[in-house]
Amino acid sequence: MGANYVLSLQPTFTQGLILGQLSILALLVFVLKYLFMDSTKYPFETTSYHPRIVSDSIMRSQKIYQSTRENGLNKEDESAEWLNLLLHQIVGTYRSKLRNDLLGADGDEVARKRVEDYANKIRPASFLDHITVHSVDLGSSAPHLFNGRRVHPPSSNPPEIEFDVNYVDSVSVSLSTSYLFNYPMPLFARLPVALTISLSLFKSSVIITPPLHTSPAPTLTFSISPTFTLDLTTMSLMGSRAKLANVPKLHDLIQHQVHRVLAAKGVWKVVLPGLATVDEVKQEVKNDMADVLS
Repeated sequence: MGANYVLSLQPTFTQGLILGQLSILALLVFVLKYLFMDSTKYPFETTSYHPRIVSDSIMRSQKIYQSTRENGLNKEDESAEWLNLLLHQIVGTYRSKLRNDLLGADGDEVARKRVEDYANKIRPASFLDHITVHSVDLGSSAPHLFNGRRVHPPSSNPPEIEFDVNYVDSVSVSLSTSYLFNYPMPLFARLPVALTISLSLFKSSVIITPPLHTSPAPTLTFSISPTFTLDLTTMSLMGSRAKLANVPKLHDLIQHQVHRVLAAKGVWKVVLPGLATVDEVKQEVKNDMADVLS
């Protein structure tokens, strides 16, 4: 009786309520699918949006950092200058190798392609479409170490040196992709997303541990503090025809994920040439992890 009443041809309040809810739902699906989302494979080919690296905030951070460094320079800073010069040369060498030692546009393209390949290698393919990296800035500066001090680990360990570190640079990446919606059917819609992510400030303490004399694979170990400061600048566009710009929640998500990855990594081992190989160090790390878990 109730079913006949709902499906009756005579207009009723219940029928109007059901039709109203269905029409609102259909309108919502239409708005999401055809206004903010896109069914094409390359949504950014028909848009006027081209990611640009905005360096105003980066330059502002660099000026603040430089002013603080000059005003607060002390003997500890001066004593570390030789190490900062060496670190700058090492970072510059890594940048050059990422570009295959090529200058200009050729080197930029090599670095862009390497970052794009790595990003697509680690992306969750189930809900994230192919990532296109438009440009990469590898920066031109290096972390600045100061306030060097000796720490006192257990007697069984080698002596350790702790530094404070600030890093302000123009490191940035511009990319675009799409978030895939697989409900109510596979590839139901795509939400285009374009991002420019740049470093504003990294600040932490770092402990440098020299190798043990008896280590089978001697390495220089760098450990960052778990309470480090990371500030990123994020520019974003979401949507196809209608675009949402610089969504705060998206910025918070990206910064949280980058912070989480760095905190999980935490320790970097640098292979000393002539004393160890990368494979030997990897095996030693696996052995250490097995000892911890056992």
